[in-house]
Amino acid sequence: MSGKKSGLLSRIGRFVFLLYTQLSACQTADGSSTFRGLGHVNSRRDTLTVTFELRPPTSEDPSVSAIKNSSRRRKKKSMQEITIQVDLLQDTTALRSRTGDTGSVLWRASIALAEVILQEQHYPAGEPFLDPTALANAHVLELGSGTGLLGVLLSPMVRRYTVTDISVLLPLIRKNIILSYPDWPKPSAKGGNITVEELDWVALQSMPFAARAKYVPYIDDGSPDLVLLVDCIYNPSLLLPLVETLDYISGHATTVVVVSELRAEDVVRSFLELWTTRPGWKLWRTGNSVLGMPYVVWLGTKQG
Repeated sequence: MSGKKSGLLSRIGRFVFLLYTQLSACQTADGSSTFRGLGHVNSRRDTLTVTFELRPPTSEDPSVSAIKNSSRRRKKKSMQEITIQVDLLQDTTALRSRTGDTGSVLWRASIALAEVILQEQHYPAGEPFLDPTALANAHVLELGSGTGLLGVLLSPMVRRYTVTDISVLLPLIRKNIILSYPDWPKPSAKGGNITVEELDWVALQSMPFAARAKYVPYIDDGSPDLVLLVDCIYNPSLLLPLVETLDYISGHATTVVVVSELRAEDVVRSFLELWTTRPGWKLWRTGNSVLGMPYVVWLGTKQG
């Protein structure tokens, strides 16, 4: 092992140690740990209603004060709270009967990320995590989409949204899209910019490089602008196929957003080691202000 690589792995080890030390120090009001197990919302219900209460920023928000002070002559514009509800189907039977199937139920991390992006979209204030203007022109590709919640919620904000997962989960995703957009997949209808595609990381990794383009033809017209990976880091055997998939579908203009609820420390360390040692990648962690504990958010781009 080269000294440069050894130093990188040592830094990753220290970073992960500090990350989990911070997690341990974060306690809920009743003193219990922030660790919450796998992260399912409710794995016993076949139907969920997910509700988002979006509120305008308060006058105490520094970014709001700056805007107010720079435009005193503007009339006040009243902003009302916005409620967004999404009905979502789950396949609880599959969760119990299919080994390793975790995508057939909703995970809390998807709700947490969706709320941040929805809030920024409806009530811009300060420096956004994902710029609404850039999103409007973006092709977003999501890996491990599960129930399809993010595709349903975020597709109205983007030019194109590609939902991907293993083949057995695609029927559930399609049902959930139709619940919100009954005329889907008509291109002219609401939700018409959503496509649902199979993308099995293990299958892609095992293919000869020349065969991969046929397996993922939906990126033939250019790599996606944004790749989302939300709470998919939990199975050690999938880490290498996942990183290989990230590397293959991403171009130099692609930004990768990885959101993970902190669970097994060794799995997170292994993922970061595999991703950071992949040639050409630059990674950084966002601050806790985006989601906060027990989540961690990384951004990644290809260099050169």
